[in-house]
Amino acid sequence: MSAPSAASARAAELRRELARHDHLYYIVGRSEIADAEYDALFAELVDLEEAHPELVVESSPTRRVGAPLEEGTGFEKVRHEVPMLSIDSLFGPGEVREFEERVLRFLGLESGADLAWSVEPKFDGVSASLLYENGCLVRGVTRGDGQVGEDVTANLRTVRNLPLELEGSERPAPALLEVRGEVLIERGRFDAFNERRVAEGGAPLANPRNAASGALRRLDPADVARYPLELHVWAAPRIVGATFSSQTETYAALGEWGLPLSGHTRRVVGLGECLAYHERMEARRDEIPFDLDGVVAKLDDFGLRERLGRTARAMRWQYAHKFTAREATSTLRAIEISVGNNGRLTPRAHVDAVGLGGVSVRHATLHNADYVHALDLRVGDRVFLRRAGDVIPQITGVSRRAPRSEPAKWREGVPEELRDAEGAVASGVFWRWRDEFAPPERCPACGAETVEEGKYWRCPNLRACPPQVVGRTAVLAGRDAFDIDRIGEKQIRQLLEAGLIEGPADLFHLDRDPAGREALLALERWGEKSVDNLFAEIEQRRKVPLARYLVALSIPEVGRATGRLLAANFTSLDVLAEAEEGVLLAIDGIGPEVAGTLREWFAKRGNQAFIARLAEGGVEVASGGQVSGSGPFAGKVVVFTGSLEHMTRAEAKHRVEAGGGRVASSVSARTDYLVVGGKPGGKARKAEELGVEVLTEEAFLASR
Repeated sequence: MSAPSAASARAAELRRELARHDHLYYIVGRSEIADAEYDALFAELVDLEEAHPELVVESSPTRRVGAPLEEGTGFEKVRHEVPMLSIDSLFGPGEVREFEERVLRFLGLESGADLAWSVEPKFDGVSASLLYENGCLVRGVTRGDGQVGEDVTANLRTVRNLPLELEGSERPAPALLEVRGEVLIERGRFDAFNERRVAEGGAPLANPRNAASGALRRLDPADVARYPLELHVWAAPRIVGATFSSQTETYAALGEWGLPLSGHTRRVVGLGECLAYHERMEARRDEIPFDLDGVVAKLDDFGLRERLGRTARAMRWQYAHKFTAREATSTLRAIEISVGNNGRLTPRAHVDAVGLGGVSVRHATLHNADYVHALDLRVGDRVFLRRAGDVIPQITGVSRRAPRSEPAKWREGVPEELRDAEGAVASGVFWRWRDEFAPPERCPACGAETVEEGKYWRCPNLRACPPQVVGRTAVLAGRDAFDIDRIGEKQIRQLLEAGLIEGPADLFHLDRDPAGREALLALERWGEKSVDNLFAEIEQRRKVPLARYLVALSIPEVGRATGRLLAANFTSLDVLAEAEEGVLLAIDGIGPEVAGTLREWFAKRGNQAFIARLAEGGVEVASGGQVSGSGPFAGKVVVFTGSLEHMTRAEAKHRVEAGGGRVASSVSARTDYLVVGGKPGGKARKAEELGVEVLTEEAFLASR
């Protein structure tokens, strides 16, 4: 039975009115009615929708808070249609000028004086992607690893300045719109939220960013709605039904559609204006009510962006110019030697807790023995701390030397995390008053004799040193590799101590051992449901793309970007494992260090046994050679020689990659085309010897 026309008309009117007041309050920053009047309108709409359920639409203000997810279900994984790539972080005007020089070389320009840039604050929040279809919000996804995120639509719908339906009165809403932005909490609202939280018996949250990140991962949207979240949009990678030629035009349209913008974006011309904007924003850093750690500059012209394209990890047309790191002082309490995934021993400082850039800092990196000696550190020194890039705390110098006499109760002040179960300070820790750091002769975790490698020391006991086993297993189960959500470092240590695993590959044998289930159930905090969920996830993750598999192996120097590069150039793991160093060096982006590391890694019997153990656990590696795109160069290898007249070498490379191929730096038997420009060198002779097809620049440009 349909609702009476009067009720239907009134419900529509209330939705429009409430949406208008939300826009005025959360985006424009003013209000036309008192809170009580707003609440009365909202209550009237609730009553109408309860009396006539057929009137309810997803864009109604009453639908912001949905039902909670069931415990243990987790969020659905969603692949981004357009990857959410990183932004190149630059420190200081010199690095910014170098970035501009690279842009100018790529575009073949002599000067950047006339280049227009869109500049805006770089907020320290949580990135999210939002999809609107026919003007209605249909999905919200976290950034995740940039390729795959989590569907947190129900949680993002609670963000009050985010329109559930686009405004179409000034400009018709497009058929499809994907926008990206930063989920934030104002510092003042965060402080008030923390006060309420403590008054209710909860623990205070560390900073606004952590609070926003935690909120988006809560299972109940009603809990999320309690957080004072808001969102500021900074990109629109997909628009169907409208076309724009610049960032400035796009932002104007987004504002007309009712989407929240930062209000601080400016269009400037020339790099000097970019640097001046950065200087102004850094001076106003504490005036702006949100945490920010720099500014982002993007070329305004979309045509230039198209020419520049992207690298494996970032767009070539934008950069983040970070602010000067904030500093604080504290007392150096101890220096601990931490053991990395591949055995590198790194000194780590423990300091008395100090606030730095909105977080409480208790640890700081010391990089290596040379760095410690250059600082001439002694335990008890008063030291300067800063957050590198506003992220990683590090010690930068000594503020005041430790006096000769040891303070009372110094020994009682050694952090508990550095003590064993009996209360004794663990081995490998420098904690006594005025202790000086010395390179370790033995690994503090397993006692193996260390190996010196340049300015670093390493524990060679790769497969039996507990921190290495835990770290490498965490990498294998991590987001960039097999992505096993239910296994983290805490669970890995538990499995290792219980003897259920000895190495990373053993994870894929847990569900195949008849006694594995009972052994897991005997451990603390493992129940029937959690074991079932873990085994189901392990089974789902057994087939993995080559790029992710390579990350899972914890090969030194091979992370996510290098894994993708290798997967795009080799059809299988076996082909990569047998590749000669010259073949690896022919890949644009692979240097001598990575090539040598790969050859050495695959030659070791222990690593071959690791791969075999994964295969015995049912792991299947999807074929590689996954060069993106299709076109005239699909699956082809192209090499350039000589000077090009009609485009820069960088643009030519981008053209090949956009056409489905890849560019190599040297001619080999695997080369498909050699593109010859003016004054070619020895590559042309080698191509002739190998029978490689040669293209002139004109023939290359004619390829479609």
